[in-house]
Parts: sequence; structure tokens; C-alpha cells
Amino acid sequence: MLQFFRNMFKSKIGLAIVLGFIGLIGFAFALSDISGGSTFGGVAGGDRVAVVGDEKIGTADLLRAVNNGLDRMREEDPTLTMPRFIANKGLDQSLDAVIDRFALATFADKYGIRAGDNLVNSEIRLIPAFRGPDGNFSEDTYRQVLAQQRITDAQARDDLGTRLLAQQVFVPAGLGASIPNKMAYRYAQLFKERRKGSIALLPAVAYAPPPGASDDTLRAYYDSHRTEFVRPERRVIRYATFDSSDLGDRAVPTEAEISARYKQDAAKYSASETRDVTQLIVPTEAAAKSIRDRIAAGASFDAVAREAGLRAASITDASRQTLSTEASPAVANAYFSTAEGTISSPARSALGWHVARVDAIKSVAARSLDQARSEITETLREEKRVRGLAELAIEVEDQLADGATLAEVLNDLGLELQMTKPALANGQVYQAPGESLPEVLAPALKTAFQMDEEEPEIAPIAGGETYLIFEVGDITPAATAPFAEIKQAVEANWRQSQGLKAAQEAADRVLKRVRGGATLAAALAAEDVPLPSVDSIDLTREQLASQRERRIPPPLALMFSMAQGTAKKLEAAQKLGFFVVDLDAITMDELDRNDPLVTQARGQMAQLVGDEYGDLLRSAIRAEMGVERNPTAIDAVRKQLLGGN
Repeated sequence: MLQFFRNMFKSKIGLAIVLGFIGLIGFAFALSDISGGSTFGGVAGGDRVAVVGDEKIGTADLLRAVNNGLDRMREEDPTLTMPRFIANKGLDQSLDAVIDRFALATFADKYGIRAGDNLVNSEIRLIPAFRGPDGNFSEDTYRQVLAQQRITDAQARDDLGTRLLAQQVFVPAGLGASIPNKMAYRYAQLFKERRKGSIALLPAVAYAPPPGASDDTLRAYYDSHRTEFVRPERRVIRYATFDSSDLGDRAVPTEAEISARYKQDAAKYSASETRDVTQLIVPTEAAAKSIRDRIAAGASFDAVAREAGLRAASITDASRQTLSTEASPAVANAYFSTAEGTISSPARSALGWHVARVDAIKSVAARSLDQARSEITETLREEKRVRGLAELAIEVEDQLADGATLAEVLNDLGLELQMTKPALANGQVYQAPGESLPEVLAPALKTAFQMDEEEPEIAPIAGGETYLIFEVGDITPAATAPFAEIKQAVEANWRQSQGLKAAQEAADRVLKRVRGGATLAAALAAEDVPLPSVDSIDLTREQLASQRERRIPPPLALMFSMAQGTAKKLEAAQKLGFFVVDLDAITMDELDRNDPLVTQARGQMAQLVGDEYGDLLRSAIRAEMGVERNPTAIDAVRKQLLGGN
């Protein structure tokens, strides 16, 4: 076959035929691309999950949005896995958010709405997370935070710009929303609505089949519910801590250092004298002399000051140097040449003429090196402790940066390596209820679950008084547990699922009896299994709203959305069974026109109306820009995130 084509290239006719055939292939490709049915153009492009207007949303955008969404959810539930996040509509919500962002950006561009670089820069500077130790914006802190969140500067600015656009577009849409007074009254009146009925629970466990299912049955259930048996990621952390007690001789002052400090602070240890004085400052020398003469003649210092319309000021522990600096050398000389209990001669400063009574003279004898040794030693030890701990931390950091292993660093420091049991991202030890990691690891836990294996790091803890050196020794990724290891758990889940189906059928039977005229208690008693007793309900909406501090039980929420004389079923959380809710009567208590509930209702309704305006505008923007999804690419992203091909 290959020889046939080589021979064709040797003749002019054959060459023309081949070139024509190649042209035909190119035309076919172009034609199929124009038709939009291939994977080379339009929304069907393999790397495009959606198209908004003319903007294409790539799989990378969706992957980034899903991973960021998972990270945010893990702040509340650190053990959350990707399969569980996707099962809870996390991927769909992330895609909706990305589509809304692209639609808003396209809409803003079309109508000239902008969030310029200067506005984005000013907003970045206002974010508290980007401030340094001095409280001002820090470029280094900004870069560190972005690195921790795995976000580039461009992505951060784009996200912030989109938020600023959203403020400009959606905030005005709901601004000033209000409702008529009659509507507010009718809404407030609902708080006085009283509902009477009953609620029954049909637990799945009451209808679950007995143990002893076959392996084939359990294996089939396991294969179809693999996400239920995903074990969360767990990690082993190896670590050690050091503080000032590990400095050894680094924190012990030498004799030379003690002598040098004594010489440096010679003035502190030399003989000294301070004075406590009470002084007056007057504008002229004559006035100062007059005051001095009157006091010397026996008049009271305070009385003379009051007669002159002045107020005496007391100064304690004043040294000659302090007085020379704060007043003048002349004032210092006058005060320090006056005996205790006598009045100084007038002396001038920039403020005026000073006259003072020397109340006390305090003399401190000089201290020798031996006398000051203990004080100097303690001061130097504390200084060397703080400086030595910081220097040791820097040395360790440099060793790690140069590629030293954790074992090598600990060996140099003489520290003992400690190792945790496999633990979850929330700090709990895996498969050990109630057992947590040591408290010393809490500040580094989030970092430890973002590190690769055997890449040690150092971090200050306890306000910098202690340092932690740690690494991840073993990472077990989240994965579905092998069937053989969790057969009992599979059977428990299978029994619960079968019990849930039977409980649903039982709830249908109970509903049929209730709708046929039986009371809920009688309908429940007709079942062949022991069930919890019926709960009687008699509540107003106001009483229900007072439970906001706690989550309103779903059966109660259902009861307050039903019509009088109806009965409904509701699946319980965590597949625990089914509720049957029977609403007997709805009555309305009286509400005064001036009741505070009316004002409260007006505010709440206005907020809801404003939010509704924003949602309507968001939908309108989507419709105007045009949104087309690519289910094939979306499904491919879903499989990739779940670990499939």
C-alpha cells in the first residue's frame, strides 16, 4: 500500500490526485466546524464547560472554582471530601457561580460599568488580612496570603473586580425596596397564626431487615454506593519543639560580657543624687526674689503661691542632668546647691524665673562590679535568651532551606522526635473517637494538611516563646475503603437503606389511613412494629420564630407550610426514617395595628423584596448575555474530580 502511494507521487497526475484528496479532507473539516457539530468549535469544545455570550468558560475555570469552594467548606468541616462535596451539589453551585461571574463581567463591559485598577488597589489596601504588624498594608503579607490560598495576583484582582462590579449592579437593584403597610400587617399577622397537629416518626431501624445478608447483595450495594464508604485523608505528623531551655550555653552571659555591660552602664552604677522639689515659675526676677524672701521670713510656700495666683508644682527624683535638660543648667545648679528644707535662689530658664523648696535629697552610693553582677547577669541572660531563641530558629530555617532532613536537624539540636497517630484535618485521631492531636500542633494543623511528605517546616508558637519543627511523615489520601475491611459497615448501611425504603412504604400506609379518617396515633398503631409515640403540636409562628437560635426541625417547618386538614410525609435527616405530619387546625390570634411585629415585618419583607430584585436582575443578565452549557465537558470534570477517567 505504501509503495502504491510512493508511485503516485512520482507522476504529475498522481500528485494532482493526492493534493486534491488532501484539499477535500480540509474542506470536510471546515464544513463540519461551520456546522457546529464537531468538537473543534462552539460549546461542544472539549475544554469548555459553558459559553456566556462570546466568553468561553474552560474546564480549568470550573476546576479552580470547585477546589476553592471545597477549601471554603473545609473551614467549617475539615474532613469534607471531594466526593461528598460533589454529592451535595458543590460542583453545580460552583458552575452557577462561575457563569454568574462571566455573565456579570460581559454585561458590565457591554454597558460601560467598570472597576478600575485604582479602585481595586484601594480595596486591597482596606482588607485587614493584608495588613502588616504596623497595621498598614503590607506587600509581603499580601503575597503570603495569596500563596497560602494558592491564588495568583491576577486571579485575586479579577475576583475583587467582579465583586466591585456586583456591588455597582446588584446593590442599587434592591436599594430602597419597601412594601405597603397592609402587606406588612398581613405578614406580621402570620406570626399570630396558631397550628395544631401531630408528628410521628417511622425510624428506618424499625423496618430494617435482620443481619445476615449475602456477600453478593452487599457487594452490589457497595459497588453502587462507593461514595458512602470514602475514608477521609489522614496524615501522620512528625515533630519536635524547642524553647529557651534548649539554648544551653547560648543564654549564659560570659564574664567578659558582664564587664562590658558594667562599663557601658557606668553612669547607672556610679554614685548619684536626686531631689524632690516643689517649685514656682514667675515672669520676673523681682517677683522670684520677693517670693523667696517672704518664704525665708516664715511664710508658707503654698500660701505665697496662692496669693500670687500661682500653683506650686512637685517634681520627684529629679537629677541634675534632667533639670539641666528640661529647665536650664542654672536652675539645676540652684536646686542642687540648696540644703534640704530650704528655698533655692532664683534661677532663670526659657519659661521664666524658678524658685523651689527642696523637700528631699536622695543619695545612692556607687556600686562595684561585684555588687551589680547579679543584676547585670539577669539582664544579659534575658537578652541572650530572646536573641538566642530567634537566632536558633533562623539557623534551623536555613538548615531546612538547604535541604536538611528533620532527623538531621533534631540530631543537631539534641531533640527527641515525636510522631502522631494518623489524624484528620480537624485534629481528630483517625478511628479514635474523642482522641485529638496534641494541642501544640493546633497552630500548624492547617499547614500540615497542605504540605508534601518529608518537607519539614518551622513555626513559632506560644507567642514566639516556643518553636515547632514539623513535617508530614505519611499521607493516606481519601479513598473508598476495600470491601473486605468494611463489610460490617456496608451491611449496616445496606440494612439502613432497606429499612428506609420500608419506612417510606409504611409512611404511605399511615398517610392512607389518616386521609381515610383515622387519627395519626391510630394509623401508627396499625403497624406491626413498635414505633415511637406521636408528638402533639400546638404552636404559633411567633413561638416558632423564637427558636432561631436553634435550627427549626424540618417536620415543624413542613407543618407551617401545609394546608389545614392535610397530612404529608418527610424524609428524616441522615436517612434515619420518615416523618408523617398531620395538620388538624389553623387559627389566628389577634394582632394590634401598632404591634411592634408590624414594623419588624415591614423591615424583613423589604429585605426579602430587595433580594428578590437582585435575583431577578441576575436571571435577566444571564438571559440577555446568553448561557449555553456543555454537559459532556461538565460530566468529564465531575469524573476527573471523583478520580475517574
